[in-house]
Amino acid sequence: MTAPLPTRRPSRLWLYGPFLLLVGLIAAWSAFWFYARARAAAEIDAALAREVSRGRTWTCADRSITGFPVRIELRCSALSLTSTRWGDAVRIETGPTLAVGQIYTPGLVIFEFTSPARATLPEGRTLEITWKDLDASLAWRNPERFALVAKESTTVVNTPGLPPETWRAATLEAHLRRNPARLADQAVDIAISAKGTVLPPIDALLATSDPGEIELEATLTQAESFRQGFNPDALESWRTANGILELTRLSGTKGKARVDGSGQLMLDPTHRVAGDLKLAAAGIEQIGGLRIGNLLGGLGGLLGGRPGNNGTPAGLTPLPPASLRDGRVYLGPFRLPLQPLPPLY
Repeated sequence: MTAPLPTRRPSRLWLYGPFLLLVGLIAAWSAFWFYARARAAAEIDAALAREVSRGRTWTCADRSITGFPVRIELRCSALSLTSTRWGDAVRIETGPTLAVGQIYTPGLVIFEFTSPARATLPEGRTLEITWKDLDASLAWRNPERFALVAKESTTVVNTPGLPPETWRAATLEAHLRRNPARLADQAVDIAISAKGTVLPPIDALLATSDPGEIELEATLTQAESFRQGFNPDALESWRTANGILELTRLSGTKGKARVDGSGQLMLDPTHRVAGDLKLAAAGIEQIGGLRIGNLLGGLGGLLGGRPGNNGTPAGLTPLPPASLRDGRVYLGPFRLPLQPLPPLY
């Protein structure tokens, strides 16, 4: 009689296989994340070294890099920047800061800054800045772009020998984007919006403390000059490269006063802001202590302009061309009674 063949035990690979595959995927992803973390740390160190060579020193207190499994999070208990490019040292300090990058969206970093911040500027000036929320994002893939959104921001400006000034904005947004259609001009498009603003110089100019709103759309040419930062060397490089700030639209309201304009601004050989603006306005009772009453309507009639004509927004009266020359502000042939504009550097 033939002995029966031994029964083959069924394979349990189907039972353990998915578990082993999951363990392998987790191990592979963990190795990849730690590799990405090491690469991020190396890139950060290299960037900080480049900044030192350019006269800027960044300090990230208690630096840590976390975010496993899908994020790279750089945390600083405090962040500071010291720049020596203005002659006197400029120092900016802020509270806890977080920079976040998603592994699946390389090229995009989101920043969160915790209030307050303090800036020490040349000539003994200081800024004390507080806000409720402040977020920013930076993308370096084409097109390069930067965005910043702040809520309930307050800035106290302290200048030796002068009383403090307090600037406020209920909301502030700023967007910058490299213009892909004007690469030869090294052009960057700029959009800034501020609502609920309180700006003492504007209050004094228009003799009203009503909150205002500002909308600005512009294009900055020769923007590569500012790759090295915002400092005298960068400004001089931008000036000598014939850089221009092209104001596509500048709109402001403050109480009954409204202004809308466009034009071009640049730097003159004395390092002052210069340029020409086309303006239209309504509801302005005085400028720099000079009462103008219904003068705007008279100027509009003298110029032959009527609201809504020649691209002027409805309800506004076109004004004579405004120009900035030698630090002075002119409206048509008349020089406004304002303090001379100081050189920027």
